[in-house]
Amino acid sequence: MILLVSPIDRANECARALHENTGEEVVVVENLRRAATQLRSNSYLAVVLDQHLLETEPDEIDTVMQHLGTAIPVQVNLAISGLDRLVREVRAAVERRKREEAAARRAAVGALHSELNGPLTALLLECELALKVPGLPATAAEKLQSAHELVNKIRAQLETV
Repeated sequence: MILLVSPIDRANECARALHENTGEEVVVVENLRRAATQLRSNSYLAVVLDQHLLETEPDEIDTVMQHLGTAIPVQVNLAISGLDRLVREVRAAVERRKREEAAARRAAVGALHSELNGPLTALLLECELALKVPGLPATAAEKLQSAHELVNKIRAQLETV
């Protein structure tokens, strides 16, 4: 969902163009105070801020920025920008965010895999060694075998992520 913040008459036209070109639902509000309210109650992919509001409502911009969450702020002068430029800038910002999120996700998975690989290997080895203990009661062997299978399952899941 995209939040478009602009008092201009053609804001709905801009919203329609954004929706048609991004496939995202677009919510239009006319000032920064209402934008802050929307940001408190909903999650947005991007927040398109009309440059005019940033100049005429400077006290409200801090409140909006505090409530952005993961939304991408895109500043555009809608009084002089055409619809093509608006769509291009929003699309570029959204694509940039998606690339950043994918890179962060890959880095997190890699770090998790690195951190857990050693302990998982140690658990597997300990289970295998414990299963070879002579005279191990059958119920203990079953529990160790179950733990061994669970650790193997976790390791397989980490490999596929």
